[in-house]
Formats: sequence, structure tokens, C-alpha cells
Amino acid sequence: MVMKTLLLIDNQDITREGMKAVAARVGGFTAIKEAGNQKELTQLLIDHPNAVAVLDYTLLDTSAEYLLILQERFKEAHFILFSDTLSEDFIRRMVFSGASFSVVMKDAPMAEIEEGLRKAKQHVQYLCTRIAWQLQHKEEKKDELVSPLTATEREILKLLALGKTTKEIASERFLSVYTVMTHRKNIFRKLEVNNMHEATKYALRAGIVDTVEYYI
Repeated sequence: MVMKTLLLIDNQDITREGMKAVAARVGGFTAIKEAGNQKELTQLLIDHPNAVAVLDYTLLDTSAEYLLILQERFKEAHFILFSDTLSEDFIRRMVFSGASFSVVMKDAPMAEIEEGLRKAKQHVQYLCTRIAWQLQHKEEKKDELVSPLTATEREILKLLALGKTTKEIASERFLSVYTVMTHRKNIFRKLEVNNMHEATKYALRAGIVDTVEYYI
């Protein structure tokens, strides 16, 4: 089992002590460190670049831009946004920036808080049920009639976004691998994207992939 350092960035004593207790039950953390501000958080990440950082963004004097900088600088770290309330725009920006940000609200059931820690240790993004539901039901989905993709391309994009390989898609849809590769190339060209990460973000925004299905 990979051992991690847990970083706690929250000015509420009860929250920090509670998270320590949860971490002890989940296990797999060699040490727990605390930071009270942006500078201290950055230094801890320098010392522990693959740490799991649990932070209440609303209580930290920082910005979304700085968190994204930390994500790029410390690519092995995982951040759990753990707050009472977060704006939908902020959540979308963090979640769709990459897999390094998880979101668990403070009123989430204990089982979800524990699962968030487990997933974070594996560097896997996790959304508590309330946030997953919010993103699913409030997404501004693009009308299929104005989508640049054909129905077949949308289906193939969905399968690609859900992690299917070219061979698996070809077998599932009774197509040749070459045909699937051609569809993939056309999808990238029409969406003006350069990689699967960017194409997946489009699929989530456009409602081609169900948000809850994607994060299971």
C-alpha cells in the first residue's frame, strides 16, 4: 500500500481533529501536517510533493488560479476541496481542470468522506453524491442539433471518454479499428482539440457523458 502524508488546511479546530480521526480509520497516512495559509501549504507540498491535501478553500486566503498553479507544480499531489459551500462555477473549474481535485462537502455522510480519502490516496478524483448530482442536473448541455459531431461520432466519443480502447470500441460496434481511428481523428478535428483529456471535457460539458457515470 502506498503511504501518503496528509495535509490539513482548515482554521476550524473541530474539522481538523475530525479529519485526523477519519484518516486514522482509513489508514495509509504516514504523517499529518497542518498549514494555516497559502505559504505554509506551498512549503508542505515542496516537502511532501505526493501528499493528500484536505483544504477549505473558503477559509484560505488564496485564489482558484493559485490552486491550479499548485496542481501543475505538484502533479503527484491530490487536493480534496472540503467546505460547507462552494460556488458551482468554482467547482466546475476545479473538477474539469484535471483529476487532481476531489470535492467532498462537510455535510457529506461519513462513508463518502472516508471514500474521498481512499480515492485521494490513489490519486483518483472523487465527488460526493451532492456535488455529482449538482453537476449532472445543472450542466448547460449543448443542443445535439448544433453539435459539430454526428450521432455516431458522439457515441464513439462517449465510449472513448469512458475509457474504452480503440479495439474494444471496434469490437463492440462491429467496426474495423481503422474506422474507429478515423472517427477519433474527425472528432478531434471538429472539436479543435489535441488530446483525449480535452475531448473528454467537451463530452462532459455537452452532456454526451453522464457526469455521475464518468466519476463512478
